[in-house]
Amino acid sequence: MALAVVTMIVLSACSSNFQANMDVEVDDFTHVNQNGNEVSLGDLKGKVWIANFIFTNCTTVCPPMTHNMSELQDLLNKEGVKEYRIISFSVDPKRDTPKVLKEYISKYEADESNWDLLTGYDSDYIREFAKGSFQTLAVPDPNSDQFMHGTSFYLVDKEGTVVKSYSGNTDVPFDEIVLDMKHLSKET
Repeated sequence: MALAVVTMIVLSACSSNFQANMDVEVDDFTHVNQNGNEVSLGDLKGKVWIANFIFTNCTTVCPPMTHNMSELQDLLNKEGVKEYRIISFSVDPKRDTPKVLKEYISKYEADESNWDLLTGYDSDYIREFAKGSFQTLAVPDPNSDQFMHGTSFYLVDKEGTVVKSYSGNTDVPFDEIVLDMKHLSKET
């Protein structure tokens, strides 16, 4: 019996053993989502959120990343994680208008009540924002109409600091992300 109690304590401690791999403050922003509504960093304060970078004309990594984010959203909901948000920043804001983003997200089984796809800035802005706030790139491919950008999912804490990145394209650590978001959601 005593061994069972000790084992449960050790396992519960391991399951909430959050390990950050980033510590970058997100720059203040106010952008427009797929519904034409403004979303700001201030709106996200006090909530844990997961972010990524996509564009609707993408022919490679964005469709699987968006599918993976939708799957993550389902898992978070099934696990009872509340008060979280998903933010997808477009790296092609010239093409990705709110209407185009709305059409794009409709192809996925996504709950838009807590998922914002953002646009309403220029290419120079998103390049610098991605680099400064998420330590990733978001630049046009000089040889095509595509963009080179990071494929990570970024976990942002309630204060607006990026605390962890995960693979968002292949071998997505869904269980780890859910545990980390649960852990950060409980912190005050």
